[in-house]
Amino acid sequence: MSDELALKSAPSDRAENGPFDEAEANPVRPYIDLGGVKVLPREGLNLRLEVEEQTKRIVAVGLDYAGSTLQVQPFAAPRSSGLWEETREQIRQQVRQQGGRVEEREGPLGPELLAEVPVAGADGAAGKRLARFVGVDGPRWFLRGVIGGAAASDIAAAEQVEDLFRSIVVVRGNTPMPPRDLIPLKMPASPGGA
Repeated sequence: MSDELALKSAPSDRAENGPFDEAEANPVRPYIDLGGVKVLPREGLNLRLEVEEQTKRIVAVGLDYAGSTLQVQPFAAPRSSGLWEETREQIRQQVRQQGGRVEEREGPLGPELLAEVPVAGADGAAGKRLARFVGVDGPRWFLRGVIGGAAASDIAAAEQVEDLFRSIVVVRGNTPMPPRDLIPLKMPASPGGA
């Protein structure tokens, strides 16, 4: 990777249609506050937090929706350059190391990776899991998503999950953070609480 700034990668209408920066979000909408991201509740949406064993730190937000899964992670990013290009290269290498296949394509959110990752089934038989890696560079943040299930291959499910991804609000906060650091996530307040 050269020292040249990687350009930010985001849909041209990101500020209007998301994923949103906290400053762009509609303040009256009833978001579920998870710290680094806010998620708009919708019918049929299940939310789970992925926790790192050793540190008990929440490392990702998992959303089950439309027969699909969407895992999101918000990262701190430089103001002027993006992280998605470099991140795609890292994902490509990881998938290939696992013996998977990966192809880059232009998706509705910009460049994305479609990966076929080998997985061991319950009976020990090897299978393949399809996953779409999407990413959007925002102002001082980068939002990464991994889409699995129906939305990895079915267009109608994909549109619903892309819409869900675009409804997410990233809360970068003003705390100085090194680029690529995960923006802290937290448990939501009790249901019904603000």
